[in-house]
Amino acid sequence: MKVTAYCPGHITGFFLPCIHEDPLRTGSRGAGMCIDRGVTTSIEVMPGEGSMEFIINGRHGDAPVMRSALENIVGEGSYDITVDASLELPISSGFGMSAAGALSAAFALAEALGRTREEAFAAAHRAELSNGTGLGDVAALSRGGMTFRRREGLPPHGRIDRLTDTLDVVAAVVGPVIRTSDVLGDPLRRRKIESIGRECYLRLAKDPTPDTFFRTSREFTMRTGLAGPAVMAALEAVDGLGDASMIMLGNSVFARGDLDAMEKELLRFGPTYRLSLDLHGPRVLSSEGSLI
Repeated sequence: MKVTAYCPGHITGFFLPCIHEDPLRTGSRGAGMCIDRGVTTSIEVMPGEGSMEFIINGRHGDAPVMRSALENIVGEGSYDITVDASLELPISSGFGMSAAGALSAAFALAEALGRTREEAFAAAHRAELSNGTGLGDVAALSRGGMTFRRREGLPPHGRIDRLTDTLDVVAAVVGPVIRTSDVLGDPLRRRKIESIGRECYLRLAKDPTPDTFFRTSREFTMRTGLAGPAVMAALEAVDGLGDASMIMLGNSVFARGDLDAMEKELLRFGPTYRLSLDLHGPRVLSSEGSLI
C-alpha cells in the first residue's frame, strides 16, 4: 500500500519551555507561524519483518525523528516500510522540518493502518521530544495560521489560538545549522530563555495580535543573546523596512513589510524564501492499494 501526505513547516518567534512528566502535556508556550512550504512524504507499507528504509531528498539515509514517529504508530505490528520524503526548506535552520517530516510520515502511516489523526499527532510529538528536536512545532501545526500557544502540550491538554489567517514574509538562512538540543541542553541558556520567554508570553497574552507577536519576538531575540553576528547583521540590514526577528532556533531570520526591498538586502547573507501562512496543517494527499 502506498500513501502520500504533506505537512507544512513552522517558524517560532519566541518560546517558553514547559516540561511535565506526561509527554502529551509537555511542550512550549509561545508564538509562531505555520508556513506554506514543508515536507511531502510517500510511504510504501506491507506486512513484513519490521524493516524501515528512508530516502530523504533523493538520498538514502537514516531519519531518526521520522523513524521514532513511525515506530510509535506501528506499536506491536510488524511491517516493512519504505519512506520517500521531499523537504522544501533546509533542516536545522528553524523551519520545523523535523516536525513536518515526522507528521507527514505519521499521517501517511496512520492512513495505511487505519489509525486516527490524534494518534499521528501524538506519535510525531513524542518523536520530537525523544529526539530533542522540538517542543511546540507539532502542537502549532495542529492549529494552522499564525499561532499563540497559550498552554503547552498537544490538544486537548494544550491550547493554541490563531492570531491571523493572512501574512506574507520573507525568510533567509544566514548561518550554519543550530541543534535545538544543544541550546536547550545548556542549563544557563535554558534559564535565561525561560525567564525572558515568560515575559514575552505574558505580554502577548495581554494583546494577542500580529503586531505584538513581532515586537515580542524581536525582544526575545535581542535579550536572550541567541542571535549570532550573522543574524544581527541581517536584522540590522532590514531595520526600517518592516519588522524582523530571528527564527527560533536557527541561524535564520524572518520579516514582514517591504518584502521586495527586504529580500534584496537579505540575499547578501544567504538564500531567501517567500512564505505565506498555511491554515490546514498535515493532510493525506493520496492513497493507493491495500494491506489486505
